[in-house]
Amino acid sequence: MTLSAGGSLRWWRDVTGLGYDELVAEAEAVPAGSEGLVFLPYLTGERTPHLDPLATGGFIGLTARHTRGHMTRALMEGVLFSLRDGIEIMRGLGIRPAEIRATGGGAGSRLWLQLQADVYGAPIQRLAIEEGAAYGAALLGHVAGGSFANIDDATSVVHTVDQLVEPDPNAEAVYDETYAVYRSLYDSLRKDMHRLGELAAP
Repeated sequence: MTLSAGGSLRWWRDVTGLGYDELVAEAEAVPAGSEGLVFLPYLTGERTPHLDPLATGGFIGLTARHTRGHMTRALMEGVLFSLRDGIEIMRGLGIRPAEIRATGGGAGSRLWLQLQADVYGAPIQRLAIEEGAAYGAALLGHVAGGSFANIDDATSVVHTVDQLVEPDPNAEAVYDETYAVYRSLYDSLRKDMHRLGELAAP
């Protein structure tokens, strides 16, 4: 999946010198779609759906009206557009999740959860655990070791928080349009990304 998901926000925190809470509070005041600002989260290349280690990130559509809050929200939206790329691949294969479960540090943020619901167009259910991939790998290890009979038995021990976040129809419509623009940007900029990478090389 996305190589620089949470890493994008960590990079932005380090660049701005502000804490996550302050950045997210500023982003909350910005409307869906960040008033035409899009962030490409390819800070360390990308692998889904673009298997391209030379892809680079950037803010597209930046104008004088945009504030740090706009940039933070666009960054968060861009990360979720990148994750939506993976979801769209699954949907193209006929897999249509009724709800999506969130875990990790971002799952503790109400804004992150709402943005996920709006960008993915699906309800988001928060898990009661903080660990994501490592926890899943441990459960699979237990299945392989015989502690659980099968994957269904193993996943039965995973509990959710009583907090289902539903998509906002108005925001979902904005994100569908913005996502279409986001999807077009990689193909439009790929050659220039690679050329800039060559110019930056020592």
